[in-house]
Amino acid sequence: MKVKNNVKTKRWQIHWMLLGLLALTLTNCKQDELKAEPGYDPNKEVLIADFYPKEGSVGNNLVIYGDNFGNDISKIKVMIGGKEAKVISVKNNALYCIIPEKAYAGDIKITIIGGNSQELANAVSKEAFSYNRKLLVSTFLGKYYEVASNFEEKEGPFNDCGAFKGVLWLTFDPRNHNRLYFTADANSCRLIDFEKQYVNYFRTGFARTSIINWRIDGNQDMIASDNHSSDTKYGNYIFNRSSNFVQNEPIQVYARGVNGTIIHPQNGELYYSRFRAGDIRRYDFATKEDKLVFSNPYSAVAVYMVVHPSGDYAYLVEYDKHFIMRTDYDREKKTFKTPYTICGAAGTSGYSDGIGTNARLNNPVQGVFVKNPDYETAGGDQYDFYFCDKANHAIRTLTPQGRVSTFAGRGNNGASGYADGDLRTEARFNNPQAITYDEDKKIFYIGDTGNWLIRKIAKEE
Repeated sequence: MKVKNNVKTKRWQIHWMLLGLLALTLTNCKQDELKAEPGYDPNKEVLIADFYPKEGSVGNNLVIYGDNFGNDISKIKVMIGGKEAKVISVKNNALYCIIPEKAYAGDIKITIIGGNSQELANAVSKEAFSYNRKLLVSTFLGKYYEVASNFEEKEGPFNDCGAFKGVLWLTFDPRNHNRLYFTADANSCRLIDFEKQYVNYFRTGFARTSIINWRIDGNQDMIASDNHSSDTKYGNYIFNRSSNFVQNEPIQVYARGVNGTIIHPQNGELYYSRFRAGDIRRYDFATKEDKLVFSNPYSAVAVYMVVHPSGDYAYLVEYDKHFIMRTDYDREKKTFKTPYTICGAAGTSGYSDGIGTNARLNNPVQGVFVKNPDYETAGGDQYDFYFCDKANHAIRTLTPQGRVSTFAGRGNNGASGYADGDLRTEARFNNPQAITYDEDKKIFYIGDTGNWLIRKIAKEE
């Protein structure tokens, strides 16, 4: 999926139009000796002749051409698709405004307002503006607490379920996309039930639950990982679907500090990372064999993992070292190979879009592969990778070629915060960690960890 701005075409034309309107506005600075612009003439018809661009989204500029608009923005009202647009400037035969949110119908109406707010005249365009629904950030679930001490944690319906601390990893039940689970490290795991519109606790019995994965065979049971600090405790457990994920049994391999896990989408083996040991290991459910795959370049670091839908490769997200590596899959040997850096600079935090090691990340965490239809004709890898860049308070995108760009967040001054709206200019997050994507509904869900909320990125409803 790719965010597009349909107004980019012929941008230079809009640029000159707006400069022209600005110039007209400024001509009144020294107007004593110049002829004043004509105001609204009640003896003449108000007319909309044309507008440009013909299509766009909320926040885009729109120039309307016609006659007898007047020259006072306080006496003119513009409605687009039944929604009021902000008027920036008007000079009798040209008007500059901002497209409002949810202007779906696209009809354009200009009204001249007189004293006592009465309507003097109006004009309606013969042609409708084509409104493109825009991707926006909104708050999906949870209550935002301006005062942290007022925080309340509880089960409940979507409109009264408190807030969520420590959201770490989001995952849909592969057999039922009405059920979305999230882990929360040392905090409470939850089940978000879309069908019942209800949020329940999901109890693993672990002190720290890091990741949830799913087996690909049989009942597609759940695998949850216990991020503990003992060398004599199991690290991964199978929660049986037949018991509604209440009963569990350990994978009988001791594993300390399990932060990342993946299941290969075709062959079904389990891979997991260990914090203190600094390695990636492979567990085979059929043979019960557990073995080293490769050592991570660093030990005592959290390594999260996300496998590509094809199973051809996986990304190792190096949280503490601020970079992402790629490991390719050897289908003959049924194991992953030694990884290499795909983006970011190991050990160097920062914020910068760019290609490969020129990009800068700051504590990246969960990511998700999303199919990009623009790649279909070119062939090759069809997926972009969207990931939470936690300490940069942003959602970033990584292309198959290794280019990193910022998808959402960092609105206003780029600092942390809480604001819904336009992906880049308005939306703000506070240490987002978790992300998943509903392919059917075309919706991203974001664990906005610092705000204790689940946010949503989707087209306007």
